[in-house]
Amino acid sequence: MISKQAIQRGYNRGNYVVGAHTPPGYAAGIREAPDIPGLQRDALAISTADLDALRQVADEVLTATGDVVRWTRDWWAGSMMTETGGKPATPRGAIVRVSTSDQVQAVMRIASASATPVTVSAGRSNVTGAALPVRGGIVLDVCGLNKLLGFDAASQIVEVEAGMFGDLFEQAIQQNYGMTLGHWPSSYAISTIGGWVACRGAGQLSTRYGKIEDMVFGMDVVLADGRLVTVGGYSRAALGPDLQQLFIGSEGTLGVIVRVRLKLHRLPDYGRAIAYGFKTFALGLEACREIMQRGANPAALRLYDAFESGVQFALPETNVLLVADEGERTIVDSVIGISEQVCAGSGDRLDGATIFERWLDTRYLTGKSAEGFQRGPGFVADTLEMAGPWRDLPAIYADVVQAIAAVPGTLAGSAHQSHAYVDGACLYFSLRGEVAVQEREKWYRQAWDAANAVLIRYHAALSHHHGIGLLRAPYMAPSLGTAFPLLVAVKRALDPQNILNPGKLGLSDRLAHEAD
Repeated sequence: MISKQAIQRGYNRGNYVVGAHTPPGYAAGIREAPDIPGLQRDALAISTADLDALRQVADEVLTATGDVVRWTRDWWAGSMMTETGGKPATPRGAIVRVSTSDQVQAVMRIASASATPVTVSAGRSNVTGAALPVRGGIVLDVCGLNKLLGFDAASQIVEVEAGMFGDLFEQAIQQNYGMTLGHWPSSYAISTIGGWVACRGAGQLSTRYGKIEDMVFGMDVVLADGRLVTVGGYSRAALGPDLQQLFIGSEGTLGVIVRVRLKLHRLPDYGRAIAYGFKTFALGLEACREIMQRGANPAALRLYDAFESGVQFALPETNVLLVADEGERTIVDSVIGISEQVCAGSGDRLDGATIFERWLDTRYLTGKSAEGFQRGPGFVADTLEMAGPWRDLPAIYADVVQAIAAVPGTLAGSAHQSHAYVDGACLYFSLRGEVAVQEREKWYRQAWDAANAVLIRYHAALSHHHGIGLLRAPYMAPSLGTAFPLLVAVKRALDPQNILNPGKLGLSDRLAHEAD
């Protein structure tokens, strides 16, 4: 059974601590007053009166530079390069730790009264800089909101606070209710429920269970002025625009998610896996399209190009497709049967059990692996996930890999298809470069610029599940085109002072009271 195997054989392995934040350091020393503020611009200082007020309502307030650096550190390659280059990414601000919704409301009232920026923070597993306080101010740590609040067994809906870590949440619902959310992101052990929702996360079995936006039944959000609103709460509705979806994926720019109600699934008791090899990545994509459009939706439908097939499965001469499913026996057997029929037409059967076992053991290593390279201090690796229609995916794959390869210093560009739908899929690209240490950030931005120029040309989605943050901010306006002003208008309506996570989603980091 895939889900239980995933818990036992990978999601809590390595250096992760159950229910833990991002690990504490990349660089040895932290200066108390760094001369260069890394990624921050004109960080706003918090008044003594506001700090006193925050201490009255919060569990803890930390202001020392070392604490701020440690409590804002994330997994973005950009901030890692900044810090390992001797410039902590975001050293100025105040870490404000809370454990209740009432405290969140009180903090937002204080911030609203003084127009102080607030950046919501939790597990900090983000890889785009989405939770970095680029204007300083308050970093609102909500990991103390970590309780299961109730379970509606008849409807299979659980209510949970937004700061609960994913591993603790899944363990609790499996043990207490015999249920699963089916959401298994790579950051599973160091990310929270609210973080999943705020960035529109996807798990590795999403083709069966959906992305996080498919799983949210309802939620409670604290607005910029401290008001608490409830959105969603319906299986389906015709009540005007879906206001819940406004906050899902908003990356803390429109409100602070404090409670979430999620749709659960019964724990599966049966699973199967098969694998095929294809001569080209395009042939594998065609097989995936046909599987989905015949009505099959296996939990995992993952196609690796030849480079990643070599890294992941030691099969560099083919493009490996893994098909795995779990659930009711009759459904799983039908899904696997359809998949076998499709793949047999153009692929070569592989040892599915061995491929699946290998995938469980190595699925986190492919995207940023240095295998096969002489890794030095100038080595840089990152991943880029996007989504597009089946019609364009073969060309997008070829063009993005070519664009990355054309950047001087690139070692390899590669991809796998990680999440599939009836109309399209997500391609998950890997970027690897080796340059002089002082050239790392230049290579990194050039590689991202080159890849995203391709995505914009095809009008593909810039991101499938990692979100926008700071990394993709430069591409948002050209990507959304005529729709971008609508995003700006929504932001102004809900956060007129621009205090909620300024500078993310391609929006301005200028506070409303600042002169142009």
